[in-house]
Amino acid sequence: QVQLVESGGGLVQAGGSLRLSCAASGRTFSNYDMGWYRRAPGKERELVAAISGSGGSTTYADSVKGRFTISRGNAKNTVYLQMNSLKPEDTAIYYCNAALKRPNWRPGDYWGQGTQVTVSS
Repeated sequence: QVQLVESGGGLVQAGGSLRLSCAASGRTFSNYDMGWYRRAPGKERELVAAISGSGGSTTYADSVKGRFTISRGNAKNTVYLQMNSLKPEDTAIYYCNAALKRPNWRPGDYWGQGTQVTVSS
């Protein structure tokens, strides 16, 4: 089992920044690819960004490229999502996910409880 706890969400004005954190416990953190997903009201869940276990590979949704940065600190069992130049359309609940050996950045079995991000115009 892997337990994931997100933090760092909140209310911010358009153009502002937030940094999300996801603390993991339970298994060897560096074995897991980690991803940030979001679900906006009335929309499907989407992958925002993901990072490989070593941190050497990343992927981003087109809508956040150049604005968001995913990183991880394996010594701290934590993955981060730095979000800059936020837009109202970034408003959603953001979820952390841990995946073990899934192809094509598919989500794994472990999810956090989610953290709300609200961007006002």
